[in-house]
Amino acid sequence: MTETVAVTGGNGRVGRAVLAHLNEAGYRTVNLSRGKQSEEESDDYLTTDTLDAGEVYGSIAKSDADAVVHLGMLPTPDATPGFRTYESNAMSSYHVLEAAGELGVDRVALASSFSAMGGGFEPEPITVDYLPVDEDHRLTPSTPYGMGKQALEVAADGFARRPDDRPRTITSLRFPWVVDDEMARETFVEADRTLERLRESEHFSTQRNTLFSYVHVSDAVDLVRRAVEADFDGHERVWLSAPDTSAQTPTREVVAELYPDADLRDLDDEYAALVDTGKAESLFGWTPEWSWRDLN
Repeated sequence: MTETVAVTGGNGRVGRAVLAHLNEAGYRTVNLSRGKQSEEESDDYLTTDTLDAGEVYGSIAKSDADAVVHLGMLPTPDATPGFRTYESNAMSSYHVLEAAGELGVDRVALASSFSAMGGGFEPEPITVDYLPVDEDHRLTPSTPYGMGKQALEVAADGFARRPDDRPRTITSLRFPWVVDDEMARETFVEADRTLERLRESEHFSTQRNTLFSYVHVSDAVDLVRRAVEADFDGHERVWLSAPDTSAQTPTREVVAELYPDADLRDLDDEYAALVDTGKAESLFGWTPEWSWRDLN
């Protein structure tokens, strides 16, 4: 049974929520982050630079962790040169996987991203073969951030092929934008979210390139916990998404206007998400419950 979970990046917004949720579920938690502790949820804190292999190894060993949740990467590429952005995603994940394997840590959950597919921060419109996208969709990142996320998934594949000295269960969680109630109310409820108005937004390109996806923090931390508790053997990529889009315009209209060349698969609901979370349901028993429309 997993008893202690080390969470890298526990000082961050999502990291704090993960620590709180794991504590509520009865786990002992250890925050591995750079700088000073800025949260009150964890049971222990270890100052750790995830780009330093020795520090990662030492902190995971000292934490006596049964599982590691690796969130300690740059959340955006805005403030760092490309090689630093790539390094943060790719190399920190390698260090965590290597240390976990050598120390006998059974489970690792990695923070991948929508950017692994070639969305998010890409300057050109996203490549979409079919909708809703699932884990089999091809990956076409071109930015250091997206390439770094793809690289961490490839590294996880490699560790999973090792016969020894590797975590038994590795999950790459492809996060979209994670919101809380306040963020959702300000961004979604209090704004005109019709496609016509969204086109005028400075963030339209990002929203288009992430298929208007989002997930509430309550659903996100629930899936993180389920990944910590999983018992499959190997590495699995898993999408996260709310059950709907962030747009007020019906999904089929959004697809017809913005993704006309995509092969359209099942979209049962009027505002159905363009990300298929069926694998998360089948693998972990997880289904997203929170929608911004419930705030209206």
